Amino acid sequence: METKQSLWGRLPVVAQLKKSVGLQRGMLVTGIVITVIFLLTAALAPLIAPYGFSQQFSDAQAPPSPAHIWGTTAGGYDVFSRTIWGSQTAVLVVVIAVFMSIFIGVILGLVSGYMGGWLDRILVVVADAIYAFPTLLLAIVMSITISGGNSDLWGGIFSAAISITVVFIPQYFRVIRAETIRLKVEPFVESAIVVGASSVRVMARHIYKNATRTLPLIFTLNASEAILTLAALGFLGFGIEPSSAAEWGYDLNHAQSDATAGIWWTGIYPGLAIVITVLGLTLLGESMNDLNDPRLRGRKRAGKKKELVDA
Repeated sequence: METKQSLWGRLPVVAQLKKSVGLQRGMLVTGIVITVIFLLTAALAPLIAPYGFSQQFSDAQAPPSPAHIWGTTAGGYDVFSRTIWGSQTAVLVVVIAVFMSIFIGVILGLVSGYMGGWLDRILVVVADAIYAFPTLLLAIVMSITISGGNSDLWGGIFSAAISITVVFIPQYFRVIRAETIRLKVEPFVESAIVVGASSVRVMARHIYKNATRTLPLIFTLNASEAILTLAALGFLGFGIEPSSAAEWGYDLNHAQSDATAGIWWTGIYPGLAIVITVLGLTLLGESMNDLNDPRLRGRKRAGKKKELVDA
């Protein structure tokens, strides 16, 4: 039973929740709640949304009513349904993009940091060159290259995901490379080399586990950035066709003209969905990042010792 508790306690988020106190715990819990609601909304979208994301009605730009609780758009789409279905699109893009980034970035970082030499120099230069480009501009270029700027459901999702993946790979590459360079001179790695372990075995069994401990923190921070990048692509017209999937950025783009005419409901709900989701993921990621700081844990331990002494 103790083993299960220790394993549970070492899980990302759970470990940070145990370390948190006061305002920091409030921020972390708020981030967790918003993120869980976002994920549940995406998973249960077919049950929550009263209509399909591409279902059109004759009463375009109708105000909120019992039939359409958040009104309809100029194209006759139900705003509530498209906002709910949009969460599902966002989750798919974030999961595909971030996991592809982690997979490629970790492998390149391990190889570059461990092997060194000319291969390391080339990979560092390429990563720095990609990192130097403005994130959104690079995503737009990749989107146009991959899909011509518009696609069907899975074509659009993979196009946006790959566009975001290219942007995120250098971040994971830098982190894993730095950790690998630090770890490869540690005694346990040198011992493995002495007993005849191959380079692949050393990287896979001895360095990988220790070098990837901070990945959950980067994942949560990048998830919010991925949603913003996806929304920006859709807002600028390089996203997914409305008949293929619901996407918050696309809906915001087509709500611009409505706002000047006093039709507020077509833009405010997709906008709030983006703001609240990004806020939740940012609170979660930033709180985990702060609580991963040993100095913060030291202050907490010192506070506990002081309470015991006073008692």
